[in-house]
Amino acid sequence: MSRKKKKKASNSINPRARDRHLLYSAAVQSPEADLDFFERVYRKKRGARLRLLREDFCGTAAMSCEWVKRSKKNRAIGVDLDLETLEWGKKNYFPMLGDAVERIDLRCANVLDDAQTKVEAVNALNFSYSVFKTRDELRAYFGRVRESLLPGGLFFVDAFGGTEALQEDREERTIDASRAFDGTKIPRFTYIWDQKSFNPVDHHMQCRIHFQLKDGTRLKRAFVYDWRLWTLPEIHELMLEAGFAATEVYIEGWDNEADDTDGIFRRRKKFENQSGWVAYVVGLT
Repeated sequence: MSRKKKKKASNSINPRARDRHLLYSAAVQSPEADLDFFERVYRKKRGARLRLLREDFCGTAAMSCEWVKRSKKNRAIGVDLDLETLEWGKKNYFPMLGDAVERIDLRCANVLDDAQTKVEAVNALNFSYSVFKTRDELRAYFGRVRESLLPGGLFFVDAFGGTEALQEDREERTIDASRAFDGTKIPRFTYIWDQKSFNPVDHHMQCRIHFQLKDGTRLKRAFVYDWRLWTLPEIHELMLEAGFAATEVYIEGWDNEADDTDGIFRRRKKFENQSGWVAYVVGLT
């Protein structure tokens, strides 16, 4: 297949706005909303304020940075194997934090390694744990998380599913203009989620993220994932096998008037399947 020539980039877009990490942050991540949810559930379950949070598969550590900004009492640990991405976060996000940077501990390490510090909560978002493709591997990871939690600690992961998750799919979404964590102005752009393949026999899938900017710039395969799509019952069972006392599932409600989700995640024991959905699964100790 021939590859189209890239259009000449316009000077109207700051070259910084073409950074794949900044575009990913604008299109995929919502650290403020995630942290609001963590704090709400932790306070409800434990009757206390969450202070010490570990972000597994942290990448640029955007969530950890947002967490320490919230309160001078908050501390964060970020763990990721990709040193280059960790360094990107330090270079681009840390200068914005001032003294709060002293309350972040970024570690280039495997999430399967023994944790050096006990924490109150751990999160693994953006379906990052899907890199583990066997029950033994995922159980081992959940077990490591369980060992690293203080008494009463919580574990937060997200999951996705629905009828469209079980097939090849390509979804394009327009992302409104915004400003990145470091203040960079990011113009409106197109985010493309590309489920290149899905195997119903073992639930292995190949996924890609592409970006297209208004000046014609295209970032093809900006991020590539080789995953297994885990179901909610599997996640529940493996957390219990790993030593968690129970799990809870939280899913957004539906706004019929807006014909869209209402943005509020509520605990669900049953819900009607849809073409696509995203949920939080909380492991309780």
